[in-house]
Amino acid sequence: MTKEINVSVISKAVEELCSQANFALSDDVICAILNAKAQETNETAKGILSEIIENSKIADLQKIALCQDTGVVEVFVTLGQDVKIVGGSLTEGINNAVVKAYSQNYLRKSVVNDPFERKNTQDNTPASIYYEVVTGDKLSITVLPKGAGTENASTLKMFAPTVSWDDVKKYIIDSVKENGVKSCPPLIVGIGIGGTFSKVAYLAKRALLRQIGSQNKNPIYAIKESELLNEINATNVGPMGLGGNITALAVHIKTAPCHIASLPIAISFSCHSLRRKTVLL
Repeated sequence: MTKEINVSVISKAVEELCSQANFALSDDVICAILNAKAQETNETAKGILSEIIENSKIADLQKIALCQDTGVVEVFVTLGQDVKIVGGSLTEGINNAVVKAYSQNYLRKSVVNDPFERKNTQDNTPASIYYEVVTGDKLSITVLPKGAGTENASTLKMFAPTVSWDDVKKYIIDSVKENGVKSCPPLIVGIGIGGTFSKVAYLAKRALLRQIGSQNKNPIYAIKESELLNEINATNVGPMGLGGNITALAVHIKTAPCHIASLPIAISFSCHSLRRKTVLL
């Protein structure tokens, strides 16, 4: 049986998600930061983590932005094939929601109309929207405001399939050493492996949506995530790049089948302020 969902309902939900994501960290993120503070031995680093926690409390209480860079709004839509969208365009409804949330909450508008003309669109649209169609009659939407600091630090490399895991691991660790400090650590590191040139970046970003503390469903990659997290935290980059034994809160890997002649790897960094909120309709 087909389930109808009106665009107006979706738009209202996305508007609320945009506000919540910019004002309040999810419970798993707060828990990870508190655990990081408990594990940190560097006093300067512990102080920074305390400030991060205090910042999150103030932002949530006063409904002000967690960070001055309120980012490009990335929207991940998982649409059940038994859902029928009625009442207008889904894409327009999502963008209208972004306009309302960013205007009414006085959030910074950071989107420009063209990479070289660079005129601000004045409403933080268009959002970057990704659609996946699945079985069922549910509609899941996740909003991820992504700032330029973490985006500019992200990286992608097309490896030959003959490389070893140690080669890939070195690339990831070196990327953290080179770019991690630009992303306001402690980090959440999303890693895409496989797919194509275009898909691997999507995999890396999608990996950021997983709950911190959850295990990869593939035990092989669960081990690799743990190994990478330990080695990243051994780099001594530390919170905000000022040293310490907690450089990352989590490493999440998402994979896809790929061509026999290629091995794409992408890294999408998130700062400690991983702003993501989800609704299920």
